[in-house]
Amino acid sequence: MQNIGFDNDKYLRLQSEHIRKRISDLGGKLYLEFGGKLFDDYHAARVLPGFQPNSKIRMLQTLKDDVEIVLVISATDIENSKIRADLGITYEDDILRLIDVFRDMDLYVGSVVVTFYAGQPTASSFIARLNSLGIKTWKHYPIPGYPSDVRSIVSENGYGINDYIETDRSLVVVTAPGPGSGKMAVCLSQLYQEHMRGVKAGYAKYETFPIWNLPLKHPVNLAYEAATADLNDVNMIDPFHLEAYGQTAVNYNRDVEIFPVLKTMFQKIYGDCPYKSPTDMGVNMAGFCISDDEVCCIASKKEIMRRHLKAQIDFIKGLVDESVVRKTELLVNQAEITDDICPAIAAALEKEKQTGGPAGALALPDGKIITGKTSALLGAASALLLNALKYLADIDDDVDLISPQIIEPVCNLKTEILGHRNPRLHSNEILMALCICAVSNPLAKKALDQLPKLVGCDVHFSVIISETDEQLFRQLGTNISCQPVYEMGKLFHKKS
Repeated sequence: MQNIGFDNDKYLRLQSEHIRKRISDLGGKLYLEFGGKLFDDYHAARVLPGFQPNSKIRMLQTLKDDVEIVLVISATDIENSKIRADLGITYEDDILRLIDVFRDMDLYVGSVVVTFYAGQPTASSFIARLNSLGIKTWKHYPIPGYPSDVRSIVSENGYGINDYIETDRSLVVVTAPGPGSGKMAVCLSQLYQEHMRGVKAGYAKYETFPIWNLPLKHPVNLAYEAATADLNDVNMIDPFHLEAYGQTAVNYNRDVEIFPVLKTMFQKIYGDCPYKSPTDMGVNMAGFCISDDEVCCIASKKEIMRRHLKAQIDFIKGLVDESVVRKTELLVNQAEITDDICPAIAAALEKEKQTGGPAGALALPDGKIITGKTSALLGAASALLLNALKYLADIDDDVDLISPQIIEPVCNLKTEILGHRNPRLHSNEILMALCICAVSNPLAKKALDQLPKLVGCDVHFSVIISETDEQLFRQLGTNISCQPVYEMGKLFHKKS
């Protein structure tokens, strides 16, 4: 069983209590900007073992009678067909997906705001589509001089030109498919609009990382820098918090840089600013819920190593520039991480050395290392998966869970009919074959029953594996990484 370093139940309780208090302190209505992922937060789950990926959405469900969700999407992102890399869908499709998810969780979605709207045809079409689906839609426009020209912004010719978003509940959660959507500007525009209507409302920000009450160079906070290396986010001591309270708090550069502007905006709207620092604006209670700091430190160091390996792979693929690799390498050095932080790395490389072909390794919570090698019918990922399930099910390694009579026709189908050059089965195809065999083979069924035990296990491969295999291992809840090298020295590599 995975070592636990985070008290998730305490987090749900403290977080909901703190948000309720903030609503009360700020007059009974709060616009809460959600940074990062509102659900499926697997980064937090990896660096804070015990944190449940859907903790934030579960917390909101405890407040659901008071919660209204406003989704924000940039017209520029619609026009550019921006894609969510983790899901492979456009931002506008993700808006529809998010609405469905929230509704399934019995959370009220009030409306969608299209920001930076300047009559873009694709954005107009999306607005029409939302309206046809019965979803309230509002437009916010580019404001000249934003964010520095506060006098113009906080006026009838600035925020005053935006649509006023009609909201009904005391907690308005403002979220978006990705960064750069304009969530903060939507919140501040609403504060201005509410004030002009005689309604007192407040603003707060909910971001899990960096954790403000951990040290600046704590591995959990360094792991956040590694995760956002491509965004140039840098953790730093909040100078405003230090000056106001004499206490050290950690924030990140963008919030620190924008705070003087935000403070002036608050003063312009209300005559005074309720916050003395950007840290004051946050409501995150995660730092109070770490139950075992050493467990979280080890988990975070592993994450930094994985991020560094991923940065190298992304550089090879042309997705990031070399500065991202240099930054993650610096973080590896700052956290004093060595290769032995993840035993699966050394095991995969040793297996490749022994077999002369791509290999993989998986570290189980009991310390047992499982390996898998490439063969004529199975890739390293498929072999590793089968070997791990056999070990967990206490099935002899020599037992064929999947008959060659099943594997071979599938391989032939791939090469002779579907035109694949590689006959080997992907890990998802192996699971399908295993499901077929489980109908008549009790051992295959026993092996399948072990899949939940792979959650949280570290997995490493000696080469870059296919996106199909990588996605399957992520879906199984493993912490996967690869060496930044392709199996074959070709220039073109198919995603699957």
